[in-house]
Amino acid sequence: MEGLLRLSERIAALVTWIGRAAAWLAIAMMLVIIADVILRRYFVIGSTKLQELEWHLHGMLFLLCLGYAYIKGTHVRIDLLRERFSVRAKAWIELLGILFFLLPYIAAILYFGIDYVEMSYDNNEVSAALTGLPYRWIIKAMLLAGFALLGLAAIEKLLKSVVFLFGPSNLQALARLDNEESAQQQIG
Repeated sequence: MEGLLRLSERIAALVTWIGRAAAWLAIAMMLVIIADVILRRYFVIGSTKLQELEWHLHGMLFLLCLGYAYIKGTHVRIDLLRERFSVRAKAWIELLGILFFLLPYIAAILYFGIDYVEMSYDNNEVSAALTGLPYRWIIKAMLLAGFALLGLAAIEKLLKSVVFLFGPSNLQALARLDNEESAQQQIG
């Protein structure tokens, strides 16, 4: 069980590092937006490439930070009933939700997404706009990267759930999944 907990910590560290690094894309996205607005407003120069780059950066930011948000418990949850459950019941819900919903969904996205990216790469797909960005496969590959990171985050939560539910009491405290409260304290 200690090995599972160590593995979950390593996965969390990796996903957290990638999420924090990807968060810097927000600055790049803001700079592109500012440049686009200034060019349009003051120089009456529109750029399809800049607009598409804004969307690509936004997509990359969202996708590469998705796993990080899940690990930190800052993702959207419907807490109408969940708040009333015990920590143990929450761990069971997390375990079953990951096994029967999240991981199969991620596996399907990755399975079908590989062909999606390969086809885009093989066809040298470009933007539908005449002056848009080339190499459309890059943003499509970010879909796979984002869901792979979410899959790693799900495995991290799954391992913690297993340790919490089935591990010795000394490890259960280390494997608690209710870090939503600490995340909410950090936000508010």
